[in-house]
Amino acid sequence: MVKVSDAVIARYEKEGEKFEILVDPDLSMDLKKGKTVDFNQLMAIDTIFKDSNKGTEASPETITKVFGTTEIEKVAEKIIRDGRVQLTTDQRKKMLEQRRKELIDFISRNAINPQTKTPHPPKRIENILEEAKIHVDPMKTVQEQLPEIMGKIKKLIPISMEKIKIAFKIPAEHAGKATHVLHKYGLKQEEWQSDGSLVAVLELPAGAKEDLLNDLNHLTKGNIESKIMD
Repeated sequence: MVKVSDAVIARYEKEGEKFEILVDPDLSMDLKKGKTVDFNQLMAIDTIFKDSNKGTEASPETITKVFGTTEIEKVAEKIIRDGRVQLTTDQRKKMLEQRRKELIDFISRNAINPQTKTPHPPKRIENILEEAKIHVDPMKTVQEQLPEIMGKIKKLIPISMEKIKIAFKIPAEHAGKATHVLHKYGLKQEEWQSDGSLVAVLELPAGAKEDLLNDLNHLTKGNIESKIMD
């Protein structure tokens, strides 16, 4: 069991009521990510608080009204999964680094320079984020903060999230193996030919075109035909 002095607060609010528990910072994040944890090690004290700083406990009636039970493990799991868990400085730093990496990777793969129709290298996106001091929120997903961040980046460099359609013809000897790659990138239409070859149409972010071509060329040893569609 984590010591109270080492625990952080997990907080959940609903129906005008506030609930807090004291938890292990690492195990609570594991649970929030969907992992199985030992509740005996998770909680510093088996108490559901209304205000943990004041030591005020939530009443059983209020807990039952909101959670439908007073069973500690079920209530604690709900608080952690659906509420907010206080982060340690180290956790916040790691989450921020991970979210920045995910954001840079996503933009580099899915956005292009509309003037040249080529993707922006990850390093350039990283430099723009740093130079413009663009804030990345570790608690929000990439998709949640992407519109705001893209709006700021567009003020500095030409960038867009254009999509393109590409048609491929893949010979019979490679068609079966290629289907998983095609589905991965956004297969929209497929038509198997009488000779066993596959004609496929994909719609994908323009910035992902080079990765797709590299994957298919590697798989087929370059034995494919492709065409950008209007």
